[in-house]
Amino acid sequence: MELFEVMQRRRSIRHYKPDAVEPEKIRRLLQAAFLSPSGRNIRPWHFIVVDDRSLLDQLANAKSGARPLKTAPLAIVIAADEDTTDIWIEDSAIAAEHIHLAATDLGLGSCWVQIRGRQSITADITAEKYVQKLLGLPQSYRITCIIAIGYPVETKRPHEPEIEWDKVSHNNYGKALKL
Repeated sequence: MELFEVMQRRRSIRHYKPDAVEPEKIRRLLQAAFLSPSGRNIRPWHFIVVDDRSLLDQLANAKSGARPLKTAPLAIVIAADEDTTDIWIEDSAIAAEHIHLAATDLGLGSCWVQIRGRQSITADITAEKYVQKLLGLPQSYRITCIIAIGYPVETKRPHEPEIEWDKVSHNNYGKALKL
């Protein structure tokens, strides 16, 4: 697929077939993550690939809205060491987006499950602490999100390539861009 076609076709998929994601596709997803830029090329991230059904079910209890993990055969937890850089959130979010785009290109569906800044539904702790404890992450490794991945059950129409011109300014806020 061409890049713009991949971006148009990338949609949040919340229901998956039980089919396992092939090792070569997992390798490609990780390659995409490591191709993402990071500030000063520090690469503060750490990716935890989860395909154990019991762990996926427990991750689905990390917070409200994590239900896509209940049917996903694969998840990638996006964590980053906050002690290495103050822009770990940005760096890990860019890597997550690279994974989303690669998943679409590989014929997979994906869904971002926000973890940072959310409350757990099963314990009186944050979703981030819940996942850190469940997966044995060091305290300095912060979790941005979990990406649910698998072969989609649902089909969604591609996004329309429209520009919301009222959200674009030229040189100064509120000045219309004329192309």
